[in-house]
Amino acid sequence: MKTTRHLITALLVAGLLSCAEESPFEPDFNQNNEVPSTPSGGSTASIGELTSFTIAVDSTALNESETIDSSDEDYIENNTFDNEIKITFNGTQDATVSGEVTGVSVAVSCGHVTVVSTVKGVRYTLSGTTSDGSFKLYGESKYALRLNGVNITNPTGAAINSQCKKRGYIELADGTWNTLQDGSSYDTPADEDMKATLFSEGKLLFSGSGHLKVLANSKGGITSDDYILFRPGNNIYVKNTASNGIKANDAILMRGGIINVECSGVAAKGMKSEGIIQIDGGRFTAITTGTGEWDSDDNDVNGSAGIKCDSTFTISGGTLCLKSTGQGGKGISCDQAMHFDGGTVKVITTGMVYSYGRYSTSPKGIKGDGDIYLAGSDIMVRTTGGENSEGIESKGKLYITDGKVQVYACDDAINAKGNIAISGGQVFAYATNNDGIDSNSNIAISGGTVLACGTTSPDEGIDCDQNTFTITGGTVLGIGGTTSTPSTSDTTQPVAIVGGSSLTSGTYIALAGNDDSNILAFAVPRSYSSYTLLVSAPGMTKGGKCTLTTGATVSGGSNFGGLVTGASVTGGSTLASLTLSNMITTYNFTNTQPGGGRHW
Repeated sequence: MKTTRHLITALLVAGLLSCAEESPFEPDFNQNNEVPSTPSGGSTASIGELTSFTIAVDSTALNESETIDSSDEDYIENNTFDNEIKITFNGTQDATVSGEVTGVSVAVSCGHVTVVSTVKGVRYTLSGTTSDGSFKLYGESKYALRLNGVNITNPTGAAINSQCKKRGYIELADGTWNTLQDGSSYDTPADEDMKATLFSEGKLLFSGSGHLKVLANSKGGITSDDYILFRPGNNIYVKNTASNGIKANDAILMRGGIINVECSGVAAKGMKSEGIIQIDGGRFTAITTGTGEWDSDDNDVNGSAGIKCDSTFTISGGTLCLKSTGQGGKGISCDQAMHFDGGTVKVITTGMVYSYGRYSTSPKGIKGDGDIYLAGSDIMVRTTGGENSEGIESKGKLYITDGKVQVYACDDAINAKGNIAISGGQVFAYATNNDGIDSNSNIAISGGTVLACGTTSPDEGIDCDQNTFTITGGTVLGIGGTTSTPSTSDTTQPVAIVGGSSLTSGTYIALAGNDDSNILAFAVPRSYSSYTLLVSAPGMTKGGKCTLTTGATVSGGSNFGGLVTGASVTGGSTLASLTLSNMITTYNFTNTQPGGGRHW
């Protein structure tokens, strides 16, 4: 349910889970910040990892292995560059060239070097320093460019500018530190592109374990009009004060390496591809701070983002750490399908809505215009920027089949325009000002563990308006002001819905089955003056009994998001003792948001 209110509660819990060191979590609101109490006995109700993890630039090396496909031409190891030309920059006004290759001409104008090549198999090795220089290449064949301790600043354009549309193998020589910096303005020749500090008309294929720092002041940081490949060993830092950090027209493929990007420009993207983005390894960190902007070309507004993908986004391994603090900023924004098949994803957004006239763009942790598939990644999202600041939003359908999904959001924690189907994995969805899980269509839960925490009425733990809500398996617990009610004709696992007047943060609610044995205990992560609790779990049987108690002492067991299973539970007072004579059994609850229709 959508409501417009001031944010009234937040969690500040001890704990630390970080991509790197940063200042402790500070709330973005100042009223009634609620600190969950420590429950009596057992594991705490702490969701401190979710509310306190931090994101910062981290160049710490990774221990990565790599299997090289001998048939893949994108690997420099599968190519031969027998001819080498060495270029050494000597301060401000000079560069020296050694080595001669028939078919290659090199022109030097002070510190600016221009190469014209008509042959294959050439490696260009750059070293030295210039504060007024550049390297520019014209050619029609693939080439290797070794950065061997080079520092290039070009006050009037790109530091490296490849006008060659073939493969460019960028070698970061092991043990070296390299810096590329552009100027505050570009002097671009007619009929040529020069879009970034490191720009190529063709593919940019990075290899080597050296370090590369790219400082962009006017245009992009690293840009290819084709695609970009990063590999294990790469250690790259991009800082851009004007535009995108890394951009490609066709694709960005990250098979490993360490990539850090900081962007402060208006609506800037840490990583942007007009084609696909595929993350298979390594660690990518992007921090964007720019606000939103009006895009006159599209007649729309857009904001900054850690990752922006115009096609399909996929992660199967590695780590993404994304933070956006500007108005309308997003962690990941994708125009088509998103596949989270493995790896780790951590997202923080703190910005508010950006508006321009009647147009606006809202902050989101993970936003997909197409379907989203959560099938094995470990995902943590925190969005604290106010109204419309949602954790995970799909404009299509949302499928959760595996992995761990933990969301703390000001607005809906998990939202989809289409159906939400959960068949596996672990889900914790906490909204400080709206619904825990919200579908504008149907919800079907058939497996996994689902914890959904909304605020007070009219907001809900689980909300699908008047559409179909079915539970056929899994452990499901939703708590909020009210709830959508599962369909009696399609739900096959018993459900209990209990209303009450008061719950205190950190207090355990325990569920016992027909033989009084404990099924689960849940530490309430916030206080409620009134609440509706929905619970369904294996161990609840139609025709049997179940008992809900509060204030119990819990010890041992396994804890996820405050849900404890396999624990010892003693004491407490009875909330409700129910006979599950129907698939949906209610106590002190008025059905105001029923699910309906047939199972989809």
